Amino acid sequence: MSYSVFAIEEMLTDCVALEYILLGDLRDLLEETPDKRDCKWLMAVLDTLLETLPKEDELQENGGGYLSEVVENFPNWSGEVDRLQQKRYELYEKLSSLRYRISSHRSFSQIAEEVRLDLKDWMQAFVAQNRLECRILQNAFNLDVGIGD
Repeated sequence: MSYSVFAIEEMLTDCVALEYILLGDLRDLLEETPDKRDCKWLMAVLDTLLETLPKEDELQENGGGYLSEVVENFPNWSGEVDRLQQKRYELYEKLSSLRYRISSHRSFSQIAEEVRLDLKDWMQAFVAQNRLECRILQNAFNLDVGIGD
């Protein structure tokens, strides 16, 4: 299915907003004492994140590719963009692995603390990834437009 650039941008904005909400929910769940109900909510949040992240990637591909505006204007930055994209894929795989570990363990309370720490580490890495993506976009925009006289 083909979408207009405007529609893709709007859907990407929605994905990012949903990710932000889900990260907040995840943070809240990790601060509570784990119980069976929290495990179900945690699984729901992780499942939604695992659906949203590939959707965002697909929308980016339909919009020209991951950080395509950076590579178009600065082809010599393609290595850095490739590394960021690979890290993004690794973060998705790590989250998928954590979700599997939670679902395959008999008792969430037995692994809750370990998973809590791993999910906190994942969230920090995910936020850092988003900051790096924003920084490279800002640098490209500043260099393209110019920030001097």
